[in-house]
Amino acid sequence: MPAEPWVAIGVPIDSVGRAGGTELAPAAVRERDLLDRLGARDAGDLAPRIHGDVRDAETGVIGIDGVVAVTEAVRAAVRDAVASGDRPLVIGGCCTVVPGAMAGLRDAGAAAGLANVDGHVDVYDGVSSPTGEAADMPVGVALGREPARWVAAAGGPSVGAGDVVALGARDPEEADDIADLLADRLAAVTVLGPDELDDFAPERLAGRPFWVHLDVDVLDEREMPATDYLMPGGLTWEALTALMAPLCAVPSLAGLSLGCVNPEKDPDGRYVERTCTLLETVLAS
Repeated sequence: MPAEPWVAIGVPIDSVGRAGGTELAPAAVRERDLLDRLGARDAGDLAPRIHGDVRDAETGVIGIDGVVAVTEAVRAAVRDAVASGDRPLVIGGCCTVVPGAMAGLRDAGAAAGLANVDGHVDVYDGVSSPTGEAADMPVGVALGREPARWVAAAGGPSVGAGDVVALGARDPEEADDIADLLADRLAAVTVLGPDELDDFAPERLAGRPFWVHLDVDVLDEREMPATDYLMPGGLTWEALTALMAPLCAVPSLAGLSLGCVNPEKDPDGRYVERTCTLLETVLAS
């Protein structure tokens, strides 16, 4: 049976709450003709944006009104795409898109696991986050943790801890901050750093829907300078392709989101093109 066709949903946001660069990624990806290369239908960009540079007193999140609006819009768009027989390709923007995407799958009756291919686990909350940026927290929100207002916008939890696999996380500060959480409430989350990815078998996600989120900061800073949180010790493009290709070939892949490409740091477009080539390689089949 052929796979469902892709439908692209642009989410031009940056959770820094101002023009930070990642809001330009959906347009930059379109300029590289990725959608034509995938045979994807373009559903256009969602309207909500994230504005503000002060942490909200209640939630601790910068631009919380915009974060809630984005989540509600992504949730509805993914739900409608799945209900129409399409596979969503959510082009961010930043990782703030994840709770809405997972909630949309759940609302469409396709409750899914999550493969978070990211240099971070992203389970901070509004209090523990060192920045207050929503992009620190999306996996935690999808799991139903704080901030409560954001979780409510997603309709509650949309994935269980035992159905989350974090692939490529390597931020030592984050690891220290969340160690107790992962040992206690989120012990069932599987976290594999860059040196442990040989232990991951994509088949563990087979037989049920699952979503892949790709944050390009999973790549080493020398490989991908066109992102905001640069860190050493990440993957090469070849290693990322080797990880993503079998993952995206699993028939139960329900959709994919892209986050944290910053075209402002890519004046000649080479890294946007490299990202598009990666996605074409792993998704076109």
